[in-house]
Amino acid sequence: MGPGAYLLLEDGRRFDGTALGAVGTAYGEVVFNTGMTGYQEILTDPSYTGQLVAMTYPLIGNYGVNGEDLESPTPQVAGFIVREAARSYSSWRATGGLPEYLARHGIVAITGVDTRALTRHIRDLGSMRGAIAPVSVVEAGLLARVRAQPLMEGLDLATGVSTNSSYVVPAEGEERFRVLSYDFGVKANSPRILAQNGCRVTVIPASTTRSEILAAAPDGLFVSNGPGDPAAVEQAADAILALSGEGVPVFGICLGHQLIARAFGARTFKLPFGHHGVNHPVRALDHDHVEITSQNHGFAVEMAADGTIPGAPELRATHVNLYDGTLEGFEHANGHVFSVQYHPEAAPGPHDSRYLFEHFVSLMEARANRG
Repeated sequence: MGPGAYLLLEDGRRFDGTALGAVGTAYGEVVFNTGMTGYQEILTDPSYTGQLVAMTYPLIGNYGVNGEDLESPTPQVAGFIVREAARSYSSWRATGGLPEYLARHGIVAITGVDTRALTRHIRDLGSMRGAIAPVSVVEAGLLARVRAQPLMEGLDLATGVSTNSSYVVPAEGEERFRVLSYDFGVKANSPRILAQNGCRVTVIPASTTRSEILAAAPDGLFVSNGPGDPAAVEQAADAILALSGEGVPVFGICLGHQLIARAFGARTFKLPFGHHGVNHPVRALDHDHVEITSQNHGFAVEMAADGTIPGAPELRATHVNLYDGTLEGFEHANGHVFSVQYHPEAAPGPHDSRYLFEHFVSLMEARANRG
């Protein structure tokens, strides 16, 4: 049993527990994730930068950690909150336990929290700033520091997690296409899936300019997921519009979806408590079927009651969230720019949406065949 710790929310609500991983104080926006598995992918997802992630599933850590399920080299979360950390782990793939992994990477975490009560609180009142701290930290002083933390609105966190220099993920088998992938917090599985589909993927920094991208003459542009407020990220808009004008296929997910929408005139807004989990039902309007999707975002693109996208008449809704009716995907009238709010690379999560990568490849094939 570790030393005492507590989670304090900006409205003063306190949840007591026991320190797990590194001991210290961590600040961030408190969100909950409904996934039953996939905690290592969640921990290493750059989209969780600046957030304290609470897992709603009560037992976390039972299959340990390994070197294969990483979405980035190290954990990206600001802190981690669980109901019960497994006392032992069992998996043939495991190379260690979750508490040791968190401690080794300096991630402050807490166990023994009533995560059901915490989730209901956030669901009713919305995501809010918070802190995990040892019980020795005076609550009044901690609350003042929590309330002094910046709000997620207006924060450009994507630039901070982007790669500093380009790197290549080679195609598996025959190289068919050359894809540029903007890194606003890209998860490792997205370039991997593109590579499996014969794409040589060059992952580029968020600061890469329009002229540099045009000079590379890619067959396609992938705009990645990432953390923070899309309204604060302006780097990609010029390149998206330029490549779209030249007929180059453009595919975005999560933050990339929001950035593409904003490039064409749409607006984004902060969701009350976001979508974080691997069980979100999304209706694909063109196919008239429901996909179970992996999601992790706190912002969404505005959609009117009639299904149009205000400010962006060239964009057409293709996917809708069945929980709250928010926009989950769109396609441009030109037919070669499309995006989805969720995570079709599904790490973790179901594989219902992998066809979107195949669609991206088919658009590049069609363009190549046109000469």
